[in-house]
Amino acid sequence: MKTDAQLKKDVIEELRWEPSVTATDINVAAHDGVVTLSGTVPHYAEKLAAERATQRVEGVKAIAEEMEVHPTGDFQRKDSDIAEAVVNSLRWHVWVPSHVQATVENGWVTLTGCVTWGFQRNSANDCVRYLPGVKGVSNHITLKPSAQPTAIKDLIVKALKRDAEIDAENIRVSANGGKVTLAGTVRSWDERDEARSAAWSAPGVTEVENDLVVSV
Repeated sequence: MKTDAQLKKDVIEELRWEPSVTATDINVAAHDGVVTLSGTVPHYAEKLAAERATQRVEGVKAIAEEMEVHPTGDFQRKDSDIAEAVVNSLRWHVWVPSHVQATVENGWVTLTGCVTWGFQRNSANDCVRYLPGVKGVSNHITLKPSAQPTAIKDLIVKALKRDAEIDAENIRVSANGGKVTLAGTVRSWDERDEARSAAWSAPGVTEVENDLVVSV
């Protein structure tokens, strides 16, 4: 087990190593595997990059994200400009249905509408969070699957066992209607995300609660 001081040092070094993280005032604290990130970054994409860099560090069990997005220089945009960019981005994404809507207030984007698959919901989120001026995204898009949830648990368990990046033996799957819960342990944050993606791929899934713990 790493000490708090060593874990903090490793996270700071990883943030410096990541070329997409340019902010110099990101503060790092570590306690019992929980890393807290605070300070400011110039855009939302860099905030996400800092989180991903932190997840790569061995020994990180959880992240308390307290960073604020303060757009400066070329990253500053009026809400009207952000809204126009969001509409265009949603319109040009092949996986985002045309009826997905967005509102922008003080740089914060809120997505609404109804789609049939989780990947459509995630695609809408992905195509707006890297736009200049965006401070954050609230994804309120709901899911109404065209298929009824049938044997969801068995389908997901089989998918997890097929995936070379997942150790399915340590993952427990439960399903209640269209809600799926993942529990157990994984070896990395990437494996945790991979398991979540696999669960979302099952027909009829409307919600995935990812309770998987990264073991260190």
